[in-house]
Amino acid sequence: MVDVLENKRAATRFRILVEIAERQPAVSQGEIAEAVGVTSQAVSEYIRELVDEDLVEKEGRSRYRVTKEGVDWVFQSASDVRRFVDHVTDDVLGNVQEDAAIAEADVEEGETVSLSVSEGLLHATPGDSGGATGVTTTSAEAGSVVGVTGFEGVIALDPGHVSVVQVPPVRSGSVEEPADIAAACEGASIVTAAGVEAVVALRDAGIEPTTYFAAGEVAADAAARGLDAVVVATQDTAGRVTDALRDASVDYDVTQ
Repeated sequence: MVDVLENKRAATRFRILVEIAERQPAVSQGEIAEAVGVTSQAVSEYIRELVDEDLVEKEGRSRYRVTKEGVDWVFQSASDVRRFVDHVTDDVLGNVQEDAAIAEADVEEGETVSLSVSEGLLHATPGDSGGATGVTTTSAEAGSVVGVTGFEGVIALDPGHVSVVQVPPVRSGSVEEPADIAAACEGASIVTAAGVEAVVALRDAGIEPTTYFAAGEVAADAAARGLDAVVVATQDTAGRVTDALRDASVDYDVTQ
């Protein structure tokens, strides 16, 4: 198991290092003691050890700073904890969690169903002929919601693509050819807008955006569910949109 989870002393060292990093250089041992849940004397002893191990350097009375070695140790410990959490959520809890799906036909509680994604939503079909299966936790009629757990296999899903279409900001004038915007959005399941100018450009093209809040994040989520999306964004906001798409590892292109 991860050291900072298995060993109480290592966990305390980790938390104290994090507290020092957050408060440095002026460090109140009393505040750290209250945050961590140990005595001020214990904090003092921990800090003395951390200084001796070159994980923390002392700059004066009550002035400390985490060294490069200390930062590396915290990063490594945090990465170990993150991997452990991912294992728990994905490998352990992933098999016992319950999710909601649309029943493709009447199903009874405890029935094995094949799982698929259509129009971005999870669907459950009676039988085990699909690549991914689960077990229903409720009974449901066709077209209604059914609970599913005990997931096995992999759902066949081709990720969607996102096209980012840039429009000029207000100071640079309006879109000259709204028809180009309409053509770019043709066939897209989701159309989002980033910026007032983008909303107006879409409406001039006869398209009402799906949303104009968190445009990049919404498009990324749609692509992850197998839907193609278009984000119309001003040149000022396009960077934030593409950042969200890159963070989600989504395939995208940018046009002007």
